[in-house]
Amino acid sequence: MSNHYRLRGRLWIEGPEGTFLGYGRVVLLEKIREHGSISAAARALEMSYLRAWKLVDSMNRQSRKPVVTKTTGGRGGGGAVLTETGERAINTFWAAYGDFKAYLAGGSEKLGM
Repeated sequence: MSNHYRLRGRLWIEGPEGTFLGYGRVVLLEKIREHGSISAAARALEMSYLRAWKLVDSMNRQSRKPVVTKTTGGRGGGGAVLTETGERAINTFWAAYGDFKAYLAGGSEKLGM
């Protein structure tokens, strides 16, 4: 008889202001790394620039060092760069996420209802 039940859950890392990192925030950071821009990352995720900026600002405020740095204007326009701290944040989250998914899978196997 197959198991019809499974454990489900969401994982996020809390900071002083609430959510510091979660799945969506990490994907946003990866898109910033890929595109070199908060606005381009927001477009890729079909998110408003304002929403993306607020998420980046929240992560930067809660981190000891910024996860993203912005450059302003100039000939080629502004941009954004994922910092070493941002890279560590991504890696830390995905490691915890992998452990969490494994826990849910193992727990689901034990339900046996």
